[in-house]
Amino acid sequence: MSEGLVVIVRGIIGFFTLLIFARLFGKEQISQLTFFDYVLGITIGSIASELTVDLSSRAWPHWVGLATWAGLGFLLQLITLKWRYAAKYIEGEPTIVIMNGKIMESALKKMQLRVSDILELLRNKDVFDLQQVDFAILEPNGQLSVLKKPEHQYLTPKDMNIAVEATGISTELVYDGIIIEENLRQLNKDRKWLADELKKHGLKDPSEAFLVTLNPAGSLYVDKYEDHIKKITDIGDYKGPY
Repeated sequence: MSEGLVVIVRGIIGFFTLLIFARLFGKEQISQLTFFDYVLGITIGSIASELTVDLSSRAWPHWVGLATWAGLGFLLQLITLKWRYAAKYIEGEPTIVIMNGKIMESALKKMQLRVSDILELLRNKDVFDLQQVDFAILEPNGQLSVLKKPEHQYLTPKDMNIAVEATGISTELVYDGIIIEENLRQLNKDRKWLADELKKHGLKDPSEAFLVTLNPAGSLYVDKYEDHIKKITDIGDYKGPY
């Protein structure tokens, strides 16, 4: 068997092995990963790459190593899900770095963080003035959770005693010019209703629409293939509604 074919076969094995292990690990987002999760992912990926291109050794030792690392990672994930105290020591726990508007110097020293690091994390949360902060908590994944002082929090319709109707989640009726029949049936709508609604937006056929969605409040969103929007080369040229 030629080297190229061997690499292809090994690559397929490594690819689907990683796919299976990734599914087992769940759908944790990159921003939610701890430092250990990050290092574990790099190590598993490195082993998978060696499995593919290292033709100086047989494939099965690499695969065993890959399965071992992934298995241990999965076992550790199960342990942290089942036992809270294990998760506390393995993954770490949230740390209060600002309390009642005061910086916790001892917490920063313990975590080997500078004040400038906290200020940077605050700016990522659109907070540029420490006086606005009541509490700030550094999460195990390195993200900063911020609670502003009451006078600096955003007003909501509830604060203003304004009744707001829930819009719910929009349902796709047309995607890339194709009608999604199943969604129409679920909403007790038909093609005739859809055609009549599209005519109100100047469309003669659903194929002219790139995307059409309907929310529970009855609002129809229509995006055409031909939007006829004048190309703007400078933001100062924009004369849209205000």
